[in-house]
Amino acid sequence: METPTPQSFYTQAEDYWRDVPPTVDGMLGGYGSISNVDLNGSKMFLQKFLGEGEGKTGTGCALDCGAGIGRITKRLLLPLFSTVDMVDVTREFLDQAPAYLGPEVAQRVGHYFCQGLQDFVPEPGRYDVIWVQWVIGHLTDEHLVAFLRRCGSALRPNGLVVIKDNVAFEGVVPDETDSSVCRDLDIVRTLVREAGLRIVHEEQQTDFPKEIYQVHTLALR
Repeated sequence: METPTPQSFYTQAEDYWRDVPPTVDGMLGGYGSISNVDLNGSKMFLQKFLGEGEGKTGTGCALDCGAGIGRITKRLLLPLFSTVDMVDVTREFLDQAPAYLGPEVAQRVGHYFCQGLQDFVPEPGRYDVIWVQWVIGHLTDEHLVAFLRRCGSALRPNGLVVIKDNVAFEGVVPDETDSSVCRDLDIVRTLVREAGLRIVHEEQQTDFPKEIYQVHTLALR
């Protein structure tokens, strides 16, 4: 496979997502059935860090990156945080989000940012948690490092960046369908270090179908 230019890499991904229906099943590539298992695993992971006391992460404001219609915002972040901002490259998904979230819940979404993460600059010092799920494969290595660096600057004291994503067995596996890549865990860890962040906790998601990639969750500070 020819290595795509960054511009075509991003354009092809935008074209792919533009044709995906704005539903939970669409967000999960036809695996809507895993949503509950995924969200329960994420909640148990995140709750290890939240609460009162020294070193605990606050619950004021979170950012959902690659938020889609708000599956994670609705079921994971808004129950735990006062305010959630959403960022996604696909306008149709964000337009659909208020209806999916419901009127009462949607009131607590602070901002809907329509932008690719390679260009997105989160507000410095705004977020307790920045949740980045199933989207790092849409960034080149260089852009991922730069994005994580910006995320680090956007955290409040004791804040966390959480990456939850597929991991390859070895190396980098390209997916030409949605114009993304899947990296192995060592590569992800290296890019995190390059961004000046450290991994404070790491877990593998359990009870997912055998035929899909392993999914790991990493908390970074």
